[in-house]
Amino acid sequence: MKRILFVSAGHAFPNGAFAFLKSLQDQEPVCVTGLFYSPIDVGSMVAASQVPVQGPYDELKEREKKVTEENKAIFVNQCKLHYIRHHIAEYEEAWFKEVLAKESRFSDLLLLSGEMYCSNLNDDQPNTYLLEALHSSECPVMVVPEHYAEPERLVIAYDGTKDSLHAIRQFCYLLPHYTDLPTEFIYVKDENTKDIPDIENLKAFTRLHFSSMNFSKLQFKAAHYFATWVGEQKHVLMVSGSFGRSPFSYLTKRSFAEQVIHNHQMPIFIAHS
Repeated sequence: MKRILFVSAGHAFPNGAFAFLKSLQDQEPVCVTGLFYSPIDVGSMVAASQVPVQGPYDELKEREKKVTEENKAIFVNQCKLHYIRHHIAEYEEAWFKEVLAKESRFSDLLLLSGEMYCSNLNDDQPNTYLLEALHSSECPVMVVPEHYAEPERLVIAYDGTKDSLHAIRQFCYLLPHYTDLPTEFIYVKDENTKDIPDIENLKAFTRLHFSSMNFSKLQFKAAHYFATWVGEQKHVLMVSGSFGRSPFSYLTKRSFAEQVIHNHQMPIFIAHS
């Protein structure tokens, strides 16, 4: 049985992430911990003199607490409805990355929404809070769009480094039921050669874990065209290496994972070394 950390930090309940949780439960029983953050750090607002008097401060604090409690109630009711073993982490404060780091340290997988995470504060995802959550997590993360649909294909980012192989291994161990899907291993680099690094070793390893595989090298200027190429893929689940280091070394402005999250295109599995 896997321990799943379900994180909600926003006014709206992350339905897409919960849909993914239900799909995990359909494969095998899971145990899920719900971690709910207040969407607004009322205390810091007071310190910054944004809430100058006690009355409005109390009202805002009570309103934010009510939102969090409503999301907790939805979580509990949905877990009971789908027979998911669950409990809620004892934490009642605003966003605090150290709590997420500790909870994820003792989890197999973290689930969160790529669109709803603190979107009431800044909806240009991944916003600062979402980036901090992805960097702080000490277990693999599944970032799920709100309009989640069961994937029909896998696209796996491969760059020949230990991070990309680590991501492939973690995905196979945690989500083995997806390895029967048609799988495309993508190596992208602007270079003249058509070679894929260590391709024979990669094939020898992956044929033991995946049922149907193809290996491609995309030779175009990824910084300009890769996000467009990804957006054309339908019903795909992406697998990427550690967040903060692009699986494609030449993407210098925004990492590959950030592009996928920003465009809300598909669920993305991000492993951490």
